[in-house]
Amino acid sequence: MKECLFCGIVEKKQKARIILEDEVAVAFEDIHPQAPVHVLLIPRKHIGSLNEAQGMDREVLGHLLLMAAKVAEMKQVHRGGYRLVINTNSQAGQTVFHLHVHLLGGRTMTWPPG
Repeated sequence: MKECLFCGIVEKKQKARIILEDEVAVAFEDIHPQAPVHVLLIPRKHIGSLNEAQGMDREVLGHLLLMAAKVAEMKQVHRGGYRLVINTNSQAGQTVFHLHVHLLGGRTMTWPPG
């Protein structure tokens, strides 16, 4: 496997503005924000995309969503609303192939996205 940018963040080899972390996941500011609040949540375990997640990853995936809700509250977008996005593969816009959840908030979201 080619060196993974997000694994580098997990291992503290790459800089990131970390918002929250625990034994399962890390949440950090996106370097190319698409909203006033744009946080990425990644599992510490390398999972290339949602397509590669297995049954044993169920708890990790649920943990990411619960952590996103906690970050939304920390960033004070939980009341007004926020969007969670998981891009899977190139056509969906995935550019770093380590599963990650985008938390976007602080502005009105439109539909459909993209």
